[in-house]
Formats: sequence, structure tokens, C-alpha cells
Amino acid sequence: MSGTMRTKGGHGRLGSVLSGLAVAVGCVLFLGGFVWGALLYQPYTVPTDSMTPTLDVGSKILAQRIDGDEARRGDVVVFTDPLWGSSPMVKRVAAVGGDTVACCDRDGRLTVNGQPVDEPYLRPGPGGRTVASGQAFSVTVPSGNLFLLGDDRHTSLDSRTHIEEAGQGSVPRSTVIGRVDAVVWPAKGLLEPPRGFAGLPGGISRPGPFQQLLTAIASGTVLILLGAGYGPAARLLTRRSGGPRSGPRERVGA
Repeated sequence: MSGTMRTKGGHGRLGSVLSGLAVAVGCVLFLGGFVWGALLYQPYTVPTDSMTPTLDVGSKILAQRIDGDEARRGDVVVFTDPLWGSSPMVKRVAAVGGDTVACCDRDGRLTVNGQPVDEPYLRPGPGGRTVASGQAFSVTVPSGNLFLLGDDRHTSLDSRTHIEEAGQGSVPRSTVIGRVDAVVWPAKGLLEPPRGFAGLPGGISRPGPFQQLLTAIASGTVLILLGAGYGPAARLLTRRSGGPRSGPRERVGA
């Protein structure tokens, strides 16, 4: 007898196989994305407004787990230093060990080893002029340390506050526990790269795989929905078309 082989559900065997494969691949992408993300990233809540406008107080951020030796100029890092408090804090790396960081030049900019740094994330001060710091300073960062500043230079309690202490306000690289890659709530996505530091030796950090993780999770979700919805959709279409029709019967000769 001729005709297409069909399952009891009314849809073709090939469609069943493909839909099952789509669900399986979707689960791998969806769950794999979450597992990969959990291994690479740690969520934090921004505790203060010292990083505005880059990070608002209460924002939910994802910080890639890194060793402190990987931190570069311009990175927004999460760190814990007993001298700064017991809870994790978030600041931007302005200079690394061996750098001389100073403020300000004639245009109100931060300088690192004499090179001015453009910081478009800074807000204008009360007089309408944007300056990298309201207080003048010049510090040579000890080897193995980081000089950290908040993006709101008018309110942030950062390395400038501790400049009279050991290390002139800098913190050991070992205190760094993560580099902020993205803001997930409110959904701002990836942080803008700190291009003002790109011309300095060593350049700037490359973003982590946050975008790839989102793509994997979203693709997995789509595949799962498509695969799971194939069977019901095929049965519905079959019923609407009146069910499978048998082909013409073959005449059997004597």
C-alpha cells in the first residue's frame, strides 16, 4: 500500500525526530549557558552611588571572576579590602603599580604617566565644568597595587580618601575578586569600554563572554519552544485538513 508513514500523533516521523533533536539541542544551549555563566560570573548589588552615572546605587551587576593580576586600567572592579570596609565595593582602576597618577591637567583631566585620560562617563561639577577630581593629587602607585576611583568624583570615597595611608590609597591586586562586565538590572547590558585608557601600555581589557552566554540561552529557549510546539501544531493542522487521506487503492489483478 502506498502513502506516507505517519505516527499516531498525526505528524511525520521525520518531523518527530527533528523536533526531539531541537529540544535536546535547546536544552544543552539553555542549561549550558546558565552553568557556564554561573562558573564565570558572580552577581552583585551596587552598594553606593559612587559609580554613577555608570552604575546606579542598587543596580544588579555581573562581575567576571578574575585574578587581581588580570585587572587593567579602566576596569570597573569588585574588591574587598579590610581597610575600606568588610563588604565588596565597586570602583574603577585609574592606575596600576608603577604608574604615576595625578590630577588635574589644564583641561581638568586625570593624567597617568603624564598622559591625559579622557573620561566621558564623568559628570560636570557644580560650576558646569567637568574635572577628574575636586582635589589635586599626585601618587606613584606601589608595585602590585591598584589606584581606584569612583566615577562620581564629587562624592566617591576612594583612593583619594586614603591617600595619607600606607600605599597612598592604593589597594593590593589580591583584593580584586571580579571585573564588572554588564548591568542586568536595570537592563543596560555591557559596560562601555574605557577607551580613554586604551593608549596606555597594556591597553584595556576585552569584554567577557556575556554576549555569547545571552545568545546561547536565547537560542536554546527558541529551539525548545519550536521543538515542543511542533507536535501540537502538526496535530492541529491535520485535524483542520480533515486528517490524513489514504492514497488511491491499487487494483489487484487476477
